Amino acid sequence: MSGESKVDTKMLNEAKIVQAVRLLNKIVSDSSVPRNIRRAAIEALNMLQDKSLSPGVRAANAVGVLDDVSQDPNMPIHTRTAIWNIMAVLSTIKD
Repeated sequence: MSGESKVDTKMLNEAKIVQAVRLLNKIVSDSSVPRNIRRAAIEALNMLQDKSLSPGVRAANAVGVLDDVSQDPNMPIHTRTAIWNIMAVLSTIKD
């Protein structure tokens, strides 16, 4: 892989992470979302913001947390859809 495409991939991965962080912040601030789901969103946010790990590892860790909580029967439909969208974006991040 050339140096330029590595830089492009890194910028694209960071842009996807920023998008996921923005969507997770909406979930965290939504009072209609149950507390345990907001807690999981905060945990995923913390994982995405851990700069000591590569973008792919950060995304995979966050997807793992969100996948666990995505099956919660108490989750509002709009929140479940948002979490699935976040997981879809994050699953495209490769190192």
